[in-house]
Amino acid sequence: MRTRSLNAPSPFQQFGPCGRIMKNSAMVMQIQDPASQRLTWYKPPLTVLVIKKKDSQVLLPFVQLVEWLVQEKNMVVWVESAVLEDKLLRDDVRLEEESAKFRLVHEYYTGVRSRFLALREKLVTFKDGRDDLTDRIDFIVCLGGDGTLLYASQLFQQSVPPVMAFYLGSLGFLTPFQCDNFQEQVTNVLEGHAALTLRSRLRCSIHRKGERRRESLQQSSNLLKPFSQRQSHYGELGNPKASNNNCSPSSAQAAPGYSSILVLNEVVINRGPSPYLSNIDIFLDGKYITSVQGDGLIVSTPTGSTAYAAAAGASMIHPSVPAILVTPICPHSLSFRPIVVPAGVELKISISPDSRNTSRVSFDGRNDQELNHGDFLRVTTSIYPVPSICAQDQISDWFDSLAEGLHWNVRKRQKCLDELSDLTASGSEDTLDEFENLKIHDA
Repeated sequence: MRTRSLNAPSPFQQFGPCGRIMKNSAMVMQIQDPASQRLTWYKPPLTVLVIKKKDSQVLLPFVQLVEWLVQEKNMVVWVESAVLEDKLLRDDVRLEEESAKFRLVHEYYTGVRSRFLALREKLVTFKDGRDDLTDRIDFIVCLGGDGTLLYASQLFQQSVPPVMAFYLGSLGFLTPFQCDNFQEQVTNVLEGHAALTLRSRLRCSIHRKGERRRESLQQSSNLLKPFSQRQSHYGELGNPKASNNNCSPSSAQAAPGYSSILVLNEVVINRGPSPYLSNIDIFLDGKYITSVQGDGLIVSTPTGSTAYAAAAGASMIHPSVPAILVTPICPHSLSFRPIVVPAGVELKISISPDSRNTSRVSFDGRNDQELNHGDFLRVTTSIYPVPSICAQDQISDWFDSLAEGLHWNVRKRQKCLDELSDLTASGSEDTLDEFENLKIHDA
């Protein structure tokens, strides 16, 4: 099988009679040839997570899908606990306290509500931020727009089950499926007949100046203790469950200020409400690269290249290309163009010491927080991509989304030379005929 490395296709490892690539056991990840990325199940999927956006127009397809999965496919369906609190799906709402418009909508969905209440006891619920879904879900179905898929990605900070996204939103760039014949489409996926796009994610972690100082002091005092006490204390500092989970020392990065978050689109560093320009230093694998003076910086995945990065002037990159995009936001320089670096490198982003202000950082538009002087952000490629199921294949889905979602390269076509010559010829003949008529009239 052909394979693809982090940087380029690599069918051969040797170059000439003597040269070859040095074997590296620390390889971050290896990307398969996209044509070979097909979904397969080791055993039949039994548990499905259905995520819907908060929109009344999604209620009918949501209830139809859940009803079909429970009754026809005998699957265990998980939904967000907030779904059960939706007033349009409850019959104990005090309508006299609601507006006249809500009462009309509530009455309109009477049939949908009765069908959902018949299924309610069979559903399993979870709450975001409280319940861990790791290793509990076999399959994910998203009903909504691109934000629904981003939310599904955020729920799984490690391995993500295959995601099937239906277009019920406004843009639908990441949602290739239509709900018209969802039974046939879902059945094909459950039977393993589907292509996959492995959408890479970025692993981001904020390192606080105060936390590093406190950690260094704890480690210094820890060296004065006996070895057995140092070992137990290290486990408590890095990860309280290290002794139970047999964690390695490299995994002891869960101290406050060091927890990581995975993003599917981008991490954005901006100047926030400050009137001053941002001054942000960028390091690549520990080497200083440049400083960004402007409104901020976007570090995005290829999936995020068609989001905020595209609006800021970056190129659009197919999600199967292993890369990280670095895009300045309104830079105070005419020559600062967006760049693309290999996937797997580590970016370190910090506030310049002479910067007039701090910065704000957000992850896929969420978890906005301040980045102070002395703090820094680490960004690299995660080993946990989002396996997005294709409606057709990787190439067709992506170019269809470019054409339909962004109207990419839509313009008025230029006329060909044959059409122009026909027009010129017909115009010449008309002119000659008019000239002959004028001569006859004069005679």
